[in-house]
Amino acid sequence: MGHLNPTNLAEPTLGDERARQGHPGGQASPTKSHRWLWFLAIVAVAVLGFWYFRYARTSTAAQAGGQSTAGPGGGSSAKGQGRGAPGGGAFVVPVVVATAQKGDLPVYFNGLGTVTAFNTVTVRTRVDGQIVKINFQEGQMVHQGDDLVDIDSRPYQVQLEQAEGQLAKDQAQLRDVQVDYERYQLLYKEGVIPKQQVDTQQAQVGQYEGSIKSDQGSIDNAKLQIIYSHITAPISGRIGLRLVDMGNIVHAADQNGLLVITQLQPIAVIFALPQDQLPQVVVKLRAGGQLPVDAYDRDNTMKIESGKLLTIDNQIDTTTGTYKLKAVFDNQQSLLFPNQFVNVHLLVDVKRNLVIVPTAAIQRGPQGTYVYVVQSDNTVKIQNVTLALTADDKTGISSGLNAGDILVTDGQDKLQDGSKVNPSTSPTGSSSAQNANGTQQPSAEPANTQTTPGRRSRTPAGQNAQAPQQGHPSGKSQ
Repeated sequence: MGHLNPTNLAEPTLGDERARQGHPGGQASPTKSHRWLWFLAIVAVAVLGFWYFRYARTSTAAQAGGQSTAGPGGGSSAKGQGRGAPGGGAFVVPVVVATAQKGDLPVYFNGLGTVTAFNTVTVRTRVDGQIVKINFQEGQMVHQGDDLVDIDSRPYQVQLEQAEGQLAKDQAQLRDVQVDYERYQLLYKEGVIPKQQVDTQQAQVGQYEGSIKSDQGSIDNAKLQIIYSHITAPISGRIGLRLVDMGNIVHAADQNGLLVITQLQPIAVIFALPQDQLPQVVVKLRAGGQLPVDAYDRDNTMKIESGKLLTIDNQIDTTTGTYKLKAVFDNQQSLLFPNQFVNVHLLVDVKRNLVIVPTAAIQRGPQGTYVYVVQSDNTVKIQNVTLALTADDKTGISSGLNAGDILVTDGQDKLQDGSKVNPSTSPTGSSSAQNANGTQQPSAEPANTQTTPGRRSRTPAGQNAQAPQQGHPSGKSQ
């Protein structure tokens, strides 16, 4: 074998190395470039598909949301469409309506009062002695003169007999001195005895006559003590709890009584009103009229009893700026009880021939007070009104409305002049309409339907599409 010449051995070049690695010619493979192009194309298609899919969903949700009430911050809510243009296009707002009526509206002054017994008597003993009999039951209704308690009267019976015996003795002595006085007068006329002896005998007659009167007084006192031993009811009323039991020794000087009687029929209520209302009440009383008074329970929802105003106090309380009034009630059913808290409604006047509407129909704005009147084509019209009187849930209108006009009482916040409405006479579904007491019912609308600025609602479109069917006639944000 010959020796190899180093000059005949060529060093491997970069092209040879790449050729061994599958890249002939020493140039970059076109396959790798194609792979990058395909990757970029797939990413572009995915991005376009994602945006297309998102746009399709949000468009569907926006179309459905235009028919329902969107949450706070929603730009395409029913409220926005209702106020956007007259009539709101094809959008119809469900509302609750009521009819204005012609009538009279009473004017009441309302105050807080306390029931007080017309008369209260603490029955005490007027004699000393032992209680031998109790003739009543606790809580019993008694009449004036009924026997209540018997106290041992035997000591006073003995005193009566002693006084009667002393009276008999003095009467006998009186007769004796009277006979002697007549004899002395005859002897004096005959000149047998002096005048002094006759005068002395006359004085003795007067002394015994005085003793007889004293004895008679003792008899009357003993009889009176016996009467006091039988305690009777001084007034008609209800007896409270017994304060002393049978067998106890009682004294006329005792601080506590035997029982307490309160008169419940009639019964009084004392209540207070602001001093600004005093002139109207005084004018009515001076005219000789009787002002009706109604007593309501603590919740001011149920009328307990009706009565009349009796009188007013003679001064105003400077600490509260109020004055006190006293009303009297027959209380035949015994529904009023002493110290009971009541709400008092004093009728002072009646406004005649007013158009009466529910207070919920009255709206207030820069143009004043107004209402939404439903026209014959089920569109609403803003009508300015003048209020005459507001009494609880009713308001009297002096001008601006006629009897028979149909007014919107719930759902006004989604309306404007010319809006199309779907009227109903009572709230339906899960609306947040007000109940008869004026309290707002909780809404059944889900809390996750609110939207944020710059971001569309993520609430499913099917849920919003059912909102008009479920109904939110009140139109108030929950």
